[in-house]
Amino acid sequence: MNAPRYAPGIEITAKVTPESAEVLTADAVAFAARLQRAFGPRRIDLLARRAARQVRFDAGELPDFLIETRAVREGAWTCDPVPADIQDRRVEITGPVDRKMIINALNSGANVFMADFEDANTPLWDNNVQGQLNLRDAIRRRIDYVSPEGKAYRLNDRTATLFVRPRGWHLPEKHVIVDGEPISGGIFDFAIYFFHNAKELVARGSGPYFYLPKLESHLEARLWNDIFVMAQDDLGIRRGTIKATVLVETILAAFEMDEILYELRHHSAGLNAGRWDYIFSCIKKFRSNRDFCLADRVLVTMTTHFMKSYAELLVRTCHRRNTHAMGGMAAQIPVKNDEAANAEAFAKVKADKEREATYGHDGTWVAHPGLVPVAKEAFDRLMPQPNQIASKKRDDVRVGAADLLRFEPEQPITEKGLRLNINVAIQYIGAWLAGQGAVPIFNLMEDAATAEISRSQVWQWIRSPKGTLDDGRKVTKELVATLLPQELAAIRSLLGTAYAEGRYDEAARIFADLVNNDTFVEFLTLPAYERID
Repeated sequence: MNAPRYAPGIEITAKVTPESAEVLTADAVAFAARLQRAFGPRRIDLLARRAARQVRFDAGELPDFLIETRAVREGAWTCDPVPADIQDRRVEITGPVDRKMIINALNSGANVFMADFEDANTPLWDNNVQGQLNLRDAIRRRIDYVSPEGKAYRLNDRTATLFVRPRGWHLPEKHVIVDGEPISGGIFDFAIYFFHNAKELVARGSGPYFYLPKLESHLEARLWNDIFVMAQDDLGIRRGTIKATVLVETILAAFEMDEILYELRHHSAGLNAGRWDYIFSCIKKFRSNRDFCLADRVLVTMTTHFMKSYAELLVRTCHRRNTHAMGGMAAQIPVKNDEAANAEAFAKVKADKEREATYGHDGTWVAHPGLVPVAKEAFDRLMPQPNQIASKKRDDVRVGAADLLRFEPEQPITEKGLRLNINVAIQYIGAWLAGQGAVPIFNLMEDAATAEISRSQVWQWIRSPKGTLDDGRKVTKELVATLLPQELAAIRSLLGTAYAEGRYDEAARIFADLVNNDTFVEFLTLPAYERID
């Protein structure tokens, strides 16, 4: 099979194999290019708007609920109902788009599997294209996998409902050039998946369902909605067939939850409390604020005031609009050959999921199939009905701007916490560069969000007057430079022969560059993307 011939103005700079040509057809890529040409300039303008807002935050401005959209917040509108197969979403599992993971996640017993082209996926060209092939095969129930050890994996008769998370607005797809510029990574991921699978999903009684990451405003939600409308019209699919859940994983989106739902109201499947990226966003947005500081990241839990406020406001907002309020990730993974550690991990997940169900969430996330039964038991017990949209409106919740901005705790900052940030960031970046986007680290399944928290927190501690260890030492570039080689040696010792499978020395250099650079790099995946194919 020859490589497809693409229309004028479209160039794919990576190799298109006979297999990848099955999804990178001329028609599919032309569809992606039409969306890029229609909406790419707006994406660039919205990214510039983010940068302009950051300048104001650096000058001391604090976010607030928008005056100009008050009528939307006070209006009596609701979101359109969701289809039957996503009424009950009590347990959702997430993971990258590799073949084995897709089969295991769909078979896990979870209600939903979110296949991730974003934070749990290294955007290698081969990863992305193979992910599209894998999802195509999974939807048509012809996916299988045989491990190097000879173990066979196939789909069960009953599987989870599929959602897909495309890349965020900040990420390009550098291998696909439209009119001389890289296509948006999010538009590319969405377009190729939607083109090949939307009609097939509808024919099988489901639909094209998505998670939308890292939005910072309702204008960014409006952009996605306009893309959905054009995509459905282009392929002759009824408007409103697409359903999308927005991850509220930025502090600015928390101030525009009503507005985001309003923009997507005909395509909305609710909001999700993306807790780890949310913490990263808080650090990033207030990095220059001398009054802002957070303690060791392990102490910044969902029970702290600003995190509890955000989660409860999300539930109240979604249920007022008759749509789903999804809880956050349990990153724990089962610990082999350690019953005590396993029991501790499962107890943490149980308590977390009970808290979420009590708040009124309609479901939750786990990162490993072994945690599905724990999360399901908590929600089955506390939420016997499909969701809590009607039964827990949470009209008692009163959350203002001051609640969302009451960041705590500020202390303690410990050497152990500083070392953990350095260690985890290097481990994650090293694995990411080698092609692995979901990485088990210290019995947790980590994605890019944890590395982002870790490196941004170290950056901020260095520059904040409050960035002082509990023993009185100031966190400085020099202190980090002393600890970094020690942690790299600890990683080498921990991983043993597996150290050679990652790019950890390179990751340490990237980490050092990120924390030493007085200009904060918005996303570590942007410079890292330049180092992969």
